[in-house]
Amino acid sequence: MPKIIKGTEVVDDAWVIIDKDFEGQLPIGKLLLLPMQYWLDNREKLNLTVAGIWIDSDESVELVGHEANLFPLIAVNFPIFTDGRGFSIARLLRERYEFNGQLRAIGNPIQDQLFYLKRCGFTSFDLKEGTNLEAAISSLDDFDKSYQGAIIPPEPLFILNSLENN
Repeated sequence: MPKIIKGTEVVDDAWVIIDKDFEGQLPIGKLLLLPMQYWLDNREKLNLTVAGIWIDSDESVELVGHEANLFPLIAVNFPIFTDGRGFSIARLLRERYEFNGQLRAIGNPIQDQLFYLKRCGFTSFDLKEGTNLEAAISSLDDFDKSYQGAIIPPEPLFILNSLENN
């Protein structure tokens, strides 16, 4: 079974990612990560208790919008590590649409991005095969302070400093 980082642990991943160009019968009895467009086209006949969706970096999260909390898991695809649109998708899901489920980075996120992915609200990370996941966990805490507010922590550094000094 493939492994991912979830929170601060390496765990087995039971989710099966369905490709964008998938046609045919979906696997039965599996946890499925469906392409967002597949879900939009077929949502009336799908069982959401065993489905999450994944959003490609060039897709509009607004198409899911306030329905995001129907899913236990939403994954965001990073097709190449230089494509940062997934960071914005995560912030929109967490802040605008108040998604409170598991948010996973898939595709090509790299270890150097983990700290920033976590700050944007990602809670699990599917890194490239061959990555030392135990070593990658330490990257979640590469820095101990951030100037800007984010999902984690929501307050900017100047607010945190003034709270500590009072």
